[in-house]
Amino acid sequence: MSFQVIRRSEPRQLISLVPMIDVMLILLVFFMVTSTYLNLDMIPVVERAEAETAAAPSSGQATTLLVRIGADGQTYVQGQALALPDLGAQIQGRLADNPLLSIVLLPSTRARTQDLVSTMDALTQAGAARVRLMRLEAEP
Repeated sequence: MSFQVIRRSEPRQLISLVPMIDVMLILLVFFMVTSTYLNLDMIPVVERAEAETAAAPSSGQATTLLVRIGADGQTYVQGQALALPDLGAQIQGRLADNPLLSIVLLPSTRARTQDLVSTMDALTQAGAARVRLMRLEAEP
């Protein structure tokens, strides 16, 4: 006589990934809230009063040049509309006359970010090392 032992196999426990996903989402939210994605001190910003005093020529030679960016992306220097290649050529000429020339960039509030970046690239490629960004805020 033979005996057969029949063992019941226990069902395997499934490993649930839900707790791990919950932990990952909590960590993601934590790092998103506590991280700094943009260093606002990377681009120096000029206050209005500082720009007005710097633009006043003291030695007969202006040390600051104001470059405006309109809402349509057009750049203006002393009221004259310039394309980016022309702006670069004019900045190179002014830097040849005055190597300490400081450029204050004033974008319109409706100007696109790409226009600002393109203008800053054109200024740096022209050799301008002293480029500052100016923003105007509404007075209370």
